[in-house]
Amino acid sequence: MTLHTERLMLIRAPHLTAPHAFTTRAGGVSTGPYGGLNLDDREDDPAHVQENRQRLCAALGFTPAQVARLTQVHGTDVVHARSGGHWTGDALVTADAGVLLAIGTADCYPLLLHDPHAGVIGAAHAGWKGTLGRVAARTVQAMTDLGADPARILAAVGPGIRAAAYPVGEEVALAFAQDGLGAHVGADEDELRGDPTWHLDLAGANRAVLREAGIPAAQVWVSGRCSTEADFYSYRRDSGRTGRMWAVIGQHALGDGAGRGQA
Repeated sequence: MTLHTERLMLIRAPHLTAPHAFTTRAGGVSTGPYGGLNLDDREDDPAHVQENRQRLCAALGFTPAQVARLTQVHGTDVVHARSGGHWTGDALVTADAGVLLAIGTADCYPLLLHDPHAGVIGAAHAGWKGTLGRVAARTVQAMTDLGADPARILAAVGPGIRAAAYPVGEEVALAFAQDGLGAHVGADEDELRGDPTWHLDLAGANRAVLREAGIPAAQVWVSGRCSTEADFYSYRRDSGRTGRMWAVIGQHALGDGAGRGQA
């Protein structure tokens, strides 16, 4: 694919009605290993990242000042965001309009959630530690505390690293298996030598956690896309020098951006 394009290539869940998107690399101005729509400013040119964020926010009818984002620490803390800002944690929830929740990923799984009846949204970052700690369920609980009902919540599991591309150590795999979240043995060269390789299905594990939290199966959508594909940034594929996608979800304030930003 061409990374430097005028048009953003955003992935959307078919059942979410709130403005939202899972970004890809297309549509940005970053160059080199961050080429495309990199949304992380820790190593890339800050001016490029600022432009990339502006493009994404404008596509959804928001401004960068309305973005609520996190320094993510692979934990399970959920932040209640009443406005745009920057916190530490791994999930965000809000019932306030005019706030765009943002989660950054480059192999871990982004989760977006919405109870349209209650007007409550959530977003979570789920790597293997967060998944095992059931950050998805903690996010659902935090949304419930704001008036959401798990039976009404619509959930989307965005692009992340597929099991086939995600070998892990036996200790991690067994921790998932013992906690009922599953793992499987891959049939690769290591197995042929008598040394099985364990792989984690984080998408399936997060879907299971969302179901445990009371969200009906028909209301959980999984993208099926792998972050090691060329369309995305991948920490593993790129040996740690890469950009970040964002998964974003928000609710417009009355008369502010409604009907705009359908890139």
